[in-house]
Amino acid sequence: MNSQPDVHIHVEDDRTGMTIPALKRALADNLYYLQGKDETFATLYDYYMALAYTVRDRLIHRRIKTAQAYFQKDSKVVYYLSAEFLIGRLLLNNLINLGLYEPMQQVLKESGLNLDDLLEREEEPGLGNGGLGRLAACFLDSLATLEIPAVGYGIRYEFGIFDQYIADGWQVEHPDNWLRYGNPWELARPDYTVEVKFGGHTEATADAQGHVRTRWVPRITIFGTPYDTPIPGYGTNTVNTLRLWSAKAGQDFDLHVFNAGDYTQAVAAKTFSENISKVLYPNDNTPQGKELRLQQQYFFVSCSLQDIIRLYLRNHTTFDEFPEKAAIQLNDTHPAIGVAELMRLLIDEYGLDWDKAWDITQRTFAYTNHTLLSEALERWSVSLFGRLLPRHLEIIYEINFHFLNEVRAKYPDEPEKLARMSLIEEGGEKQVRMAHLASVGSHTVNGVAALHTELLKKELMRDFYEMYPEKFQNKTNGITPRRWLMLSNPALSNLITEKIGDRWIKDLDELRRLEAYVDDPEFRAKWRSIKQANKDHLANYLLRSSGLEIDSNSLFDVQIKRIHEYKRQILSAMHVITLYNRIKANPSLDIVPRTFIFGGKAAPGYFMAKMAIKLINAIGDVVNHDPDVAGRLKVAFLANYSVSLGQFAYPAADLSEQISTAGKEASGTGNMKFSLNGALTIGTLDGANVEIREEVGAENFFLFGLTAQEVMDLKAKGYRPLDYYNHNPELKQVIDQMASGFFSPKEPSLFMSIVESLLNHDEYMLLADYQSYIDCQERVSEAFRDQEQWTKMSILNVARMGKFSSDRTIAEYCRDIWQVEPVKVDLEAYSQEGAGLRIHRVTEMA
Repeated sequence: MNSQPDVHIHVEDDRTGMTIPALKRALADNLYYLQGKDETFATLYDYYMALAYTVRDRLIHRRIKTAQAYFQKDSKVVYYLSAEFLIGRLLLNNLINLGLYEPMQQVLKESGLNLDDLLEREEEPGLGNGGLGRLAACFLDSLATLEIPAVGYGIRYEFGIFDQYIADGWQVEHPDNWLRYGNPWELARPDYTVEVKFGGHTEATADAQGHVRTRWVPRITIFGTPYDTPIPGYGTNTVNTLRLWSAKAGQDFDLHVFNAGDYTQAVAAKTFSENISKVLYPNDNTPQGKELRLQQQYFFVSCSLQDIIRLYLRNHTTFDEFPEKAAIQLNDTHPAIGVAELMRLLIDEYGLDWDKAWDITQRTFAYTNHTLLSEALERWSVSLFGRLLPRHLEIIYEINFHFLNEVRAKYPDEPEKLARMSLIEEGGEKQVRMAHLASVGSHTVNGVAALHTELLKKELMRDFYEMYPEKFQNKTNGITPRRWLMLSNPALSNLITEKIGDRWIKDLDELRRLEAYVDDPEFRAKWRSIKQANKDHLANYLLRSSGLEIDSNSLFDVQIKRIHEYKRQILSAMHVITLYNRIKANPSLDIVPRTFIFGGKAAPGYFMAKMAIKLINAIGDVVNHDPDVAGRLKVAFLANYSVSLGQFAYPAADLSEQISTAGKEASGTGNMKFSLNGALTIGTLDGANVEIREEVGAENFFLFGLTAQEVMDLKAKGYRPLDYYNHNPELKQVIDQMASGFFSPKEPSLFMSIVESLLNHDEYMLLADYQSYIDCQERVSEAFRDQEQWTKMSILNVARMGKFSSDRTIAEYCRDIWQVEPVKVDLEAYSQEGAGLRIHRVTEMA
């Protein structure tokens, strides 16, 4: 009998090989067999898909080996629960992390293709709203790069954050149908589908031992199906997973109702179920919107916890070691219902007693707080909770009963603490306080910048800090240098590597070695040349996208972030008006030319944020077309801001606007991305600005404005914005122009809502900080005139950004909160030969 041919080597080479010939064969095979095209009929999109599948094959190979390693070692795993994962486009990031960027460029060149053309064919998943979701994505990158066992859990929104169009200066939202052509990166896992219950009632029963047990009888049951996206580390064999849940109906339609002719009612259950994962952050200005948000949060948390328990029980028969094998991180309050859900699962589904289940729950969860705005701490009405999640409301009341007894015992003479700390907010309509639930149910609560954590402890969560001081920690946010320097700014990355080697990519502190070149004129000239090329690219983009011609030699003053009153885009707009008025008063004024570049999305129901966008564009319409300005000022709005657009804009910025009211921004990560790409910062002492200034040096940071303490003190003694208006002629002129219709002649009262808010309330202290801001901007202009000194400051900003790598942040989480260790993945281990059923069980984790 002839021996069987050894096909293993051939398959390994074609499906996982990293050589040029193997990659070329794989690309051709995937074009032919997966896209069903040959070179005659293939489009650029077909080639993109074939390329993506070629990269995915190599990711899957490493993913399976990673899963095998975690299973064999019974590793402790980090489970990161987040309502948002703003992961950006994946093809280029995956090529870089796998070390395939240059080989694949050669493969495509030999095939007559251009990588850049294919990269533009990738849809961008809009699975996040801003910093929260982008931070989660950076953390996944760092977890894999540091070889930490981890799974990210979230929602596979069918429609992501809306596409933003600007029509007559107004934001217009269009659906973001990012899945319309499919998604080559994800793997459907229908065999891991789980049930999720909603509504109904609970029933008390007795078990065989006479213990009272509660049974939840739901009104409706839906299904959560997971879709897995592989997340590779840079320069490692580790590939972790982002598992996103999609909601499906238990029954697509009722045949009897359909046959009776009521077609809408026949698919009612399907519509209800699939709405849950339909769109990111539905407008919650209506009761229906609020209910859908709570449904979304519970849906993905329940799916995730059921999945985590399934994974744990592969190697364990009791829950005794659960906290030693699972570290579950709550990314803000969106997944905080997990505290009650894990209790429900342990008690109702697995029969544990209350004390045992509570001990496990508290030792498993940790909670990250991302906001200092009390209105952003989620609360849900008790009536909504009871209608949607009746069993969880019972559990939360029980948790609150035990917790308040603990508070009462510790503070017997302070009854007011009971009301402040209770998980249930009394008065009017009762509310469930999700931040309180997360804090009580977690072993650690962390802020995301040093100032933020101090304000949490002293102000927002003072009672909880006094009760549990050992729970509170700071973990200053970070960003991944792979995407935010290596990928987004390749020319600067190459210059840095040419001078100091490439160790900085995984150890950002290595950038300190750039300081040795700050006095080298040739190095500074190259640095400026790269910045200028990046500015030229952005100027060309603006010309193509909006028809706006800008001077790429001007100072690029950039503020791109979510539009919100506390971020104070309107303060920047007031600066533009001030400079415009000075030019109008003296057309020959010697002024440093500036291009003001704004970008960001306003929540669909956020009126004042939408008005800010309209104001910025209205100012631009006047300034950009006034012959007296003569091109010295330009205002641009980057529509549809996204991760990809950020990768374009951060490297081009000269000045980074980080001007939130002190004490309002938890951390910020855009501030880090700008600095890492050589922009200088103008900012308040808010969020991570404080630490950025400490690192880069006060002389390399433009500081203005009240401190957080000064803000609180001024408000305490009675802040009167009208005093600033009446005593500052330039400020008064700016406000009067907005009020008079100068920037909206067809509708003179258009901006009165902004004016009245500023003069009567000014919650975010724009008028109090106006003059300090204007004076600081004068210092910016003077500094920009000296390009040699500006370049030195730019180099030092980059050189001193090592602290703000997400690798450092994750290493601190691992050491101080999660107590997890790296696991090396050996691609030669766990051979498939003869593995049979064992491999089938092991790869469940994939």
